[in-house]
Amino acid sequence: MSDQPATSSEPAPMPGYLRRLGVWDASMIVVGGVIGSGIFRVPAAVAKQTGSATEQLIAWAIGGVIALIGALSYAELGTRRPNAGGGYVYLREAFGLLVAFVYGWNLLVVNHSGSIAAVSTVFVEYLGAAFGIKVANPAPWAVGTIVFLAGVNWYGIRAGSWTQNVLTVLKLFALALLIAAGLAAGGAPAPAAPPPAFRPFAFVVALMPVLFSYGGWYYVNDIAGEIRDPQRNLPRSLLLGMLLVAACYVLANAAYLAVLGHAGLAASAAPAADVMRAVLGEPGARLIALGIAVSTLGFVNISLIGAARVFQVMAADGVFFRFAAALHPRWHSPNAALLMLAGWACILALTGTFDQLLNYSTVGDWIGIAAVIATLFWYRRAGETAPTFRVPLYPLLPILFLFVVAWVVATTVWENPHDAGMGVLITLAGIPVYWYWTRGLPVLLRSRSRT
Repeated sequence: MSDQPATSSEPAPMPGYLRRLGVWDASMIVVGGVIGSGIFRVPAAVAKQTGSATEQLIAWAIGGVIALIGALSYAELGTRRPNAGGGYVYLREAFGLLVAFVYGWNLLVVNHSGSIAAVSTVFVEYLGAAFGIKVANPAPWAVGTIVFLAGVNWYGIRAGSWTQNVLTVLKLFALALLIAAGLAAGGAPAPAAPPPAFRPFAFVVALMPVLFSYGGWYYVNDIAGEIRDPQRNLPRSLLLGMLLVAACYVLANAAYLAVLGHAGLAASAAPAADVMRAVLGEPGARLIALGIAVSTLGFVNISLIGAARVFQVMAADGVFFRFAAALHPRWHSPNAALLMLAGWACILALTGTFDQLLNYSTVGDWIGIAAVIATLFWYRRAGETAPTFRVPLYPLLPILFLFVVAWVVATTVWENPHDAGMGVLITLAGIPVYWYWTRGLPVLLRSRSRT
């Protein structure tokens, strides 16, 4: 008998994702995906539409409740299908591969890639402001930022998650410093006249930027395949993360109002810097600029982590480049998908086209979120075994969320018909691309579709 080991003609099994993240890691991803630069700038825009400090705080509290409803819906979906890919997977199962592809197409072409390019540029600008440097051309530095974070995430979810944990803790520290400084500074001067009468339409319009600032909880569903015991830990992380974000947002607005007053907040171009400058002088303004830079860096990191996994799953389904379906044999990271996403984001950053693309993507983004939550009704009717977590007050809460999304889309179309129309065209362009990819593209560039 030969002493040589037996060989097999069957190929070695492809590496899969490893479940290495706990509740804390997943919660930091939720927080990091939501908190970017919005809370440091958007409250001024909201103050322009609200009539008083009370309305301002109520708007942010309502936004938090609506976002929490969306997060609870995603929590049930994640426990039903605790796999990588998030919304793309739910849409594929409920509505078919075409709908899922159009969703992923929007993420790749404009949404995630444009956000990565835009926020990387914001990171460079705020980092320069923190050190008193005016960056004349932030684009090359933004590209360097994207490449650096892509390099970190090349080494797998632990490297990306560890980086995210550090950045999220630092951004929470920056928010805590802003809140403490503002609230400790004392109340704003009393208004000289009673606040104006409540304006329902203006208040509804004010909710728009609030809701945008609360978006991003869904990134954690994209990495559900790497969360330990996801049936328990995914809902916990979404609930914990969104409650923490809502508390930070309401308290940050209270700090702005305490120092600037409602009128001063409405007139501010950079409320976070104005508050810190008023309390701690110019060093305070530079300190919060550094905090905002760290916050935006964390957002870019989680965007790369989540989106790369969506595109890897698309490739495994045969609707993205074949080589992007592979995972690194050692690090179990979607290397090819990550590099393609980072490369496209770098092109957008260098060309400066991301701002307009993001304006175009608003309608498609919200329709995508609504479509994902609508899959919840399909899963409930499919008669599967009940998951460990179920949305409370079903179907009332998901229907309420879908109603809010319908209002957001209608308002966006009314206010910006050109941008909304372009967004619809970009989304619909995914249909012929899907047809070409599944029927006309050379098979060597495609993965084998699921059967």
